[in-house]
Amino acid sequence: MTLPDLLVQCTQMLQSSSVSLGQGTLEMADEAAWLVLWQLGLPLDTDTDLHTETLQPEQVRACLDLVRQRIDRRLPAAYLTREAWLQGVDFYVDERCIVPRSLIAEVLAQGSIDHFLNQAPQRILDLCTGNGSLAVLAAMAYPDAHIDASDISADALAVALINGQRHGMSQRIDWHCVAGLEAPLGQYDVILCNPPYVNDQSMGLLPPEFVAEPHLALSGGPDGMNFVRHMLSRATQHLMENGILVLEIGHERVHFDAAFPTLAPIGLSTSAGDDQVLLINKEELRTLSC
Repeated sequence: MTLPDLLVQCTQMLQSSSVSLGQGTLEMADEAAWLVLWQLGLPLDTDTDLHTETLQPEQVRACLDLVRQRIDRRLPAAYLTREAWLQGVDFYVDERCIVPRSLIAEVLAQGSIDHFLNQAPQRILDLCTGNGSLAVLAAMAYPDAHIDASDISADALAVALINGQRHGMSQRIDWHCVAGLEAPLGQYDVILCNPPYVNDQSMGLLPPEFVAEPHLALSGGPDGMNFVRHMLSRATQHLMENGILVLEIGHERVHFDAAFPTLAPIGLSTSAGDDQVLLINKEELRTLSC
């Protein structure tokens, strides 16, 4: 069996199963390629059509076994491979953190927030950092900035520390185990926040792959806005005068608008549309207390 043949078989296996995607890939063929290429030790950008040699039987068995694990255990592929990719950057992942997939990564890569800044940011906070991927990407995007990254989960921060070291960012990122915008956090030019925002009804409908992720990192309460409310009530204290907040809310825009009717955030363009990542400046945040 050749690699293209194996990929076809693994894709068919996934297509005939009940697995759910959305934690790194959106197509069964891409999920199959991720698992097979990882098992074979090949780069994910491998041109598989060029691999026409016959695979060893033990290679085929190992790949099929991994795909069967994905199907039977209903775990995200990243938990099986201990690897996830965001904007072409590889990150270590395990069950202590959610699989990184934040749309804020696109915003950082595209430089979408630069227009709203008076100058290159010197201090950036990645709030709810999880495995630290956004903190690392922010450090890459803004090489002159120092990054603070915080999370309430010490387990998630242990993973984040691995990723900071992996990408040589130990001197530029400080990790803090705190709940929300609490001490010792200071003031920042930019606050990035991909918080727990899934509402209770949606939490009850999550497929097993998402249930496998830490509940604390997903659940946002009845309307998904519990953490966001607390965070926005304190955000002005932690922003420089011309600072901005970049907030991911996913599919919860209706709940966000209902919870904060005085706010008029700017929707940032992403592959998922213009309503899932919002930009709010300090002046706009002050309307919450008016």
